Amino acid sequence: MAYLTDYDTVTNQFTVGKVDIELTEPNWKPEENTSIEPAGEIKKDPQVTNTGKNDAYVYLEVSVPMRKLVTADANGNRIDPALIQLFTFTPQAGWTLMDSFTEENNKVYRYSFDKILPPGEKTNELFKTMQFANVVEGQIDGQTFDVPVHAYAIQSANTGGDKNTVPEQAKNAFEKYLNQNKKSGKE
Repeated sequence: MAYLTDYDTVTNQFTVGKVDIELTEPNWKPEENTSIEPAGEIKKDPQVTNTGKNDAYVYLEVSVPMRKLVTADANGNRIDPALIQLFTFTPQAGWTLMDSFTEENNKVYRYSFDKILPPGEKTNELFKTMQFANVVEGQIDGQTFDVPVHAYAIQSANTGGDKNTVPEQAKNAFEKYLNQNKKSGKE
């Protein structure tokens, strides 16, 4: 006895996306900043380009060194020693401060970009310049200080939760990122 049979196969191929970014500072000229002066302004303009394949939430983290120093006000009057940030900056529109905290001898600021960044697109600058504190001479002369800027990106699909605005969604996604990268303590 024979049976009538048939079968068919479908193979679906999936390509995993990719989140990739590039951090640039087009106006940063290291050679111009080897001898900064108190209250001097420095061109520094961090921005991020989405070079990946997926839409992404984008973040910038800036770590500003802090020291206990004597400074002077705009009229030259001495201000007693206090813990100060050596550099200050003014964030541009389009960025939202998510949080700030002190880590070792630095004040760390985390910002999210206010829009989901499509592939090939670029953010505006987080800031255009930084200003060095008006430090009274002789306290840190000749010392070198770093202001590291770190960029992060997280896929926007399936990570922002049910928040209403892009900054809220970006913050939610970043909190998930931090949670997944915590050390388990089982090492």
